[in-house]
Amino acid sequence: MNALAFLAVAVGGGLGAALRLLVDGSINTGREYRLPVGTLTINITGSLMLGLITGLSAHLGALPVAILGTGVMGGYTTFSTASFETVRLARNGRINAAALNGLGMLVISVAASATGIALGALA
Repeated sequence: MNALAFLAVAVGGGLGAALRLLVDGSINTGREYRLPVGTLTINITGSLMLGLITGLSAHLGALPVAILGTGVMGGYTTFSTASFETVRLARNGRINAAALNGLGMLVISVAASATGIALGALA
């Protein structure tokens, strides 16, 4: 990987992180949910988009896939936050909510990714 490609992936990661902040803020501002809906939404939509990017990889080329997949979607999705929120729910005695959050997000995100790959492969 050359320096320009490295920089492009880094900028993509920053854009993805900024997008995550905007999406999470727009979902959660002024609302209280029983589950971390912002993080759920981000990880599920990010999985779908990464699957789509992966499915389209033969048409996009290596650099756009690295920028969009590794950079933008890597910055946008947030496994660490999802893990923290699941542990926080469990530590607060909300075991069912923790299980639903952790396992539900995993199952739905994997299904979203598979859907994205399938859609991308149709192109």
